[in-house]
Amino acid sequence: MHLLPPPRGGAGPSDDGHVLLGGVGTALPIVARSKYTVRQGRLLLEGADIGLDVEPVQRPRFYDLVTADGVPYEQIARLHGASVLATTVVQTCIRYGVEERCRFCAIEESLASGSTTAAKTPAQLAEVAEAAVRLDGVTQMVMTTGTTTGPDRGARHLARCVAAVTAAVPGLPVQVQIEPPAELSVLQELRDAGAVSIGIHVESMDDDVRRRWMPGKGSVPLDEYRAAWREAVRVFGRNQVSTYLLVGLGEDPDDLVAGAAELIAMGVYPFVVPYRPIAGTLEVEVDHAQAPPSWMVADVTDRVAELLVAAGMRGADQRAGCAACGACSALAVAGG
Repeated sequence: MHLLPPPRGGAGPSDDGHVLLGGVGTALPIVARSKYTVRQGRLLLEGADIGLDVEPVQRPRFYDLVTADGVPYEQIARLHGASVLATTVVQTCIRYGVEERCRFCAIEESLASGSTTAAKTPAQLAEVAEAAVRLDGVTQMVMTTGTTTGPDRGARHLARCVAAVTAAVPGLPVQVQIEPPAELSVLQELRDAGAVSIGIHVESMDDDVRRRWMPGKGSVPLDEYRAAWREAVRVFGRNQVSTYLLVGLGEDPDDLVAGAAELIAMGVYPFVVPYRPIAGTLEVEVDHAQAPPSWMVADVTDRVAELLVAAGMRGADQRAGCAACGACSALAVAGG
């Protein structure tokens, strides 16, 4: 079985192979010494069939095309899971210097390897999105960005890109992902451009963890995140705003669950994801950090899922984005 390979590097906490596991979209970490193997479309644990079919996500047809200005489509946007089109519209970040860089981030590594371009234009994204929907049945799109110097943190370029895509592909749900902007009014601009949901990702609600793992982002006070989340909920609606919470950064599990409870009370979906080491990041190349134990991931996921169920919030009810896809987290399987 050949998995659709991820590009080297990226902005997120995973570097996975995309499959349908028992019919459910899943991002599986690629680990050379894993106890799990795949044989003839079945998942095996130490050689024993555990009763799950595995179907690889095939290379999409839109990857074979080139934009009107000569750029391969797969350098503009990539398929995540079975039906999500994802792009980083600005592949550089003001926080990527060693002193400020998020230690799990490799946003500029894919740029250095030549697998993407530094900045995607609205016209390019509109062209690629139209083809991805037409040729490969893409059902939603995620747009993220490296943080830029302006007070909007890159949101206004995102808004221009969203407007172009939604004009070219009416009805395609688009999620945007940004840092908390200094100008909260840009959240309304993103919604007016056509974005239906938003991710404002904090990764941890523990300031000590934030200072260690995200020295640049960690300098942004949590109260600025809270203000941005509240305004985003007002603009986009309850359960259309999400944030990543990474398990395994050293935060006490009870504190992590308490932080998730605070987010849920605001109407923000806490997308609980295990930290996964990826090549090119500081915590792999310098810290030699390890993924969290499975018991910890299961414990936190189950408890947060219970809170989500009690609040009537499900990732599947988000109109677009990471929580709507759900492939990188077990929350959906646990009921959230």
